Amino acid sequence: MLQQSDHQISGTILIADDSAANRELLQELLTTQGLTVIAVGDGAAALKELSRTQIDLVLLDVMMPHLNGFEVCQKIKNNPETYLIPVIVLTALSGKKDRLEGIKVGADDFLSRPVDRTELLARVRSLLRLKQRTDELERAESVLFTLARSIEGKDPYTHGHCERLAEYCTCLGHHLKLPEDHVIALSRAGVVHDIGKIAIPDAILLKPGRLTPEEWTIIREHSVLGERICAPLKSFRFVLPIIRHHHEKLDGSGYPDGLHGEEIPVTARILQVVDVYDATTDRPYKKAFSVADALQTMKEEVAKGWWDPHIFHEFERLVASGAFGLLSRGTAAGR
Repeated sequence: MLQQSDHQISGTILIADDSAANRELLQELLTTQGLTVIAVGDGAAALKELSRTQIDLVLLDVMMPHLNGFEVCQKIKNNPETYLIPVIVLTALSGKKDRLEGIKVGADDFLSRPVDRTELLARVRSLLRLKQRTDELERAESVLFTLARSIEGKDPYTHGHCERLAEYCTCLGHHLKLPEDHVIALSRAGVVHDIGKIAIPDAILLKPGRLTPEEWTIIREHSVLGERICAPLKSFRFVLPIIRHHHEKLDGSGYPDGLHGEEIPVTARILQVVDVYDATTDRPYKKAFSVADALQTMKEEVAKGWWDPHIFHEFERLVASGAFGLLSRGTAAGR
């Protein structure tokens, strides 16, 4: 990956250009800077290379056979496995229409031919730095997700809870037409919402019977602790309110802040509903509810003023439609 020096950069660059002369020129320029370069002659070959090699940046010519540069860029940016890879479009086209097309398909930068050596290296260096920071962020997120799953793994009754909640939340978020960044936050929160339980003693967390008032006080700290653990990640800015507030109730009787009604973020209200639903399965001290019984119990809790009635109604519709049919409910860490 990229080194810290302003002059020394490293990474793997993929060049896609149907002109052998252009490929050779770019390859020579970039390899002399310590970069690893893979060069292919068309868009289809570029996509194939991306599927088998870890690439840090892509240089795309626009006019190529089979798939042009715009089409390749769009496929890269639409693929969850590759959309974070920076793409520079190289083109002799200078019209506004072509630039707008590049922006539309998600290109990160543009260079006009003939390529200026100094400008190319500056753009490559800048985007490789950005890619490094993105990779570091992904590693940090991965650590948090692993930690969250390790907490779930302590209790055999919570197996699969994180993955189910992430899928339930994503499905319900899309159904409610939430902005995409909020849907992504819901998916992440489904996994990490209980990460604060890492600080709760196992004797309390895994206690098979009812908790004492003192034990409840301790376990209720997990939502604030979870927010604190995840706070350093700026990419989690929409996740933090879900972690903190997923145990609030509309009537103000929840924790940690006793929020009422719409004071509770809508994303937290969504996770509440799916978390409660998933919590109606086997526990050491009680048997699972049927789907009908689980929904009936939740209706009664909605009537008490605990959960958002509109969100519950839409969730109930999705359950009835079979949208969650492929997900098997297991035990939730619903305390």
